[in-house]
Amino acid sequence: MQGKLRNRNLIDSAVSLVELVYHSVVRDVRKSSGNATLGIIIPIVQTLLMVAIFFAMYSFLGLRGMMIRGDFVVFLLTGIFLFLTHNKSIQAMMGADAATSVMMLHAPMTTLISMISAALGVLYQQTIALLVLVLMVYVLRGGLEIHDARGLILPYLLSWSSGCAIGMIFRAFKPLAPRAVSMISMIYRRANMITSGKLVPANLMGAKMVAWFDWNPLFHTIDQARGAAFVNYFPHYSNLTYPAVFTATVVVLGLLGDFWLRRNVSASWGARSI
Repeated sequence: MQGKLRNRNLIDSAVSLVELVYHSVVRDVRKSSGNATLGIIIPIVQTLLMVAIFFAMYSFLGLRGMMIRGDFVVFLLTGIFLFLTHNKSIQAMMGADAATSVMMLHAPMTTLISMISAALGVLYQQTIALLVLVLMVYVLRGGLEIHDARGLILPYLLSWSSGCAIGMIFRAFKPLAPRAVSMISMIYRRANMITSGKLVPANLMGAKMVAWFDWNPLFHTIDQARGAAFVNYFPHYSNLTYPAVFTATVVVLGLLGDFWLRRNVSASWGARSI
């Protein structure tokens, strides 16, 4: 009898947790753009604008022939969309409710649920935007040449999860120095324009140049995504093991930072302007 009651309590707790996370995700999606539909349209427009800009730039400079042989739009999409997903994940995690947030006054709410909701919210928005974007490109161009579509799933998820992990670190230090951390995160996200390797395939870089990029997990996920997208491109300088290990390690550090914050939280931190 006690075993049945214990199992029922576990099921009820799991259902309550899923329901709480669901409502938190809905709140985060609406909070990010004010409208769920707009939250999906914005990443689509951002991606299309960046694809158009880089397509025009490469065409004007005559660099299209230097890239991977195949569909040039796919080359741009694999770099730009993973880049945007990574950066949006960082921003979403940094914006998750902290221990000093008013939302934490509600008994069921915790900072862990807040972080999970922020991560799932951006994954939902980016996934829907990706599906709509691929459908649009397929219809408008009469087809889309992708060698291994399933091989793109893991690089996409690692781009998202590594962004969330880095965002957790920034989030842990943000209450201590809000302005400094915000500036550092902005510099990192801007630097990803170059250090992610989305502009040039890794195989075209020299060994010395690769050393400046391979610390970045996004460099590996973008290069591996292009290896899956193109039949004649084989990544030599990247792998999926590094971003996976990087993500797991940084998530643990982020959780330790969140634990320390909850133990040492102060309402006055919100008033700091360092």
